[in-house]
Amino acid sequence: MERDDRHKHENHDADMIARSMEAHQKDKQREHTRRMNKLWIWLGVMFLVAILLWWIFSIGFFEDTSGVTNFGN
Repeated sequence: MERDDRHKHENHDADMIARSMEAHQKDKQREHTRRMNKLWIWLGVMFLVAILLWWIFSIGFFEDTSGVTNFGN
């Protein structure tokens, strides 16, 4: 009887360790996904800023206000 109880206890501990490792792996995966999402958001923001600057320069407004082009003025 004592051996069966010990076997059940060891089995229970192994199950708890396995579940703990699975939960830890899921937490690591969530953190990785969160980091990748932040990276893509920042890359998207920088891309949009680059498009905005290109557009402002293409219409000439920013060039005139910043004094990049001085046509004899």
